[in-house]
Amino acid sequence: MKKRLLGIVLIIASLFLAACGDSSSDENVIKVGATSVPHGEILEEISDLLAEEGIELVIETYTDYALPNEDLARGELDANFFQHIPFLEKSIAENNYDIVNLGGVHIEPLGIYSKEITSIDQIEPGTEIIISRNIPDHGRILSLFEANGFITLADDIDKTIAEINDIVDNPYNLTFSPDVNAELLVEAYENETDKLVAINANYAIEAGLSPEKDALFFEGDDSQYVNIVAVRTEDKDDEKLLKLIEILQSDVVVEFINQQYGGEIIPVGGN
Repeated sequence: MKKRLLGIVLIIASLFLAACGDSSSDENVIKVGATSVPHGEILEEISDLLAEEGIELVIETYTDYALPNEDLARGELDANFFQHIPFLEKSIAENNYDIVNLGGVHIEPLGIYSKEITSIDQIEPGTEIIISRNIPDHGRILSLFEANGFITLADDIDKTIAEINDIVDNPYNLTFSPDVNAELLVEAYENETDKLVAINANYAIEAGLSPEKDALFFEGDDSQYVNIVAVRTEDKDDEKLLKLIEILQSDVVVEFINQQYGGEIIPVGGN
């Protein structure tokens, strides 16, 4: 009986010590939510650099834009890396999330693609442009069409949050159709061959499309849509997360982005 009791005590003690050990190791883990390309690939590249700092990186991959901020706000992630600043600001305004921008890493140039229309000169009056349901991207897309002389937006608006009804001049009578989820835009490009499709670079590159080679026109390095790391406000001074953004803004990552994506993703470092 005494031996059995001693065995039970030892088992409980070992479980307690194991739990304490797990708790200690958890303090050195950061869980980051990201879309797979390029964010997940960039994070994979820096995992060893973080390990050298005693930090274990766990990457949670997402295929849409709806959940990463929700999961971050709920405490299921320590940070996320998938969105640009206007998207973050709109998400905070609509959902009252207590999350902040920790720093910018890169720009993913949004491009305008078509299977049948092979040059900008072939865009005819009445052409339909398929855009995502993601409203924070609408101002970005409309600004790109304005910059290329197709439309004019109202002067008294912030063009980063422009909407379709802010178009004041549309000489080509273009139709903007916000009917498709962002992750399905490549499929629309494949199927709606006589239309234009505005595709974010992450989805384009993942599908083998090059903004520089395949898009009719695309954003330059002056884009305001810098992709950032977001964290909960209470964690903005966390040393592990500050080390994460420090490495993401380092010359090592700038070099990786330039080599890996050949100019199709634009590193911005600490901008």
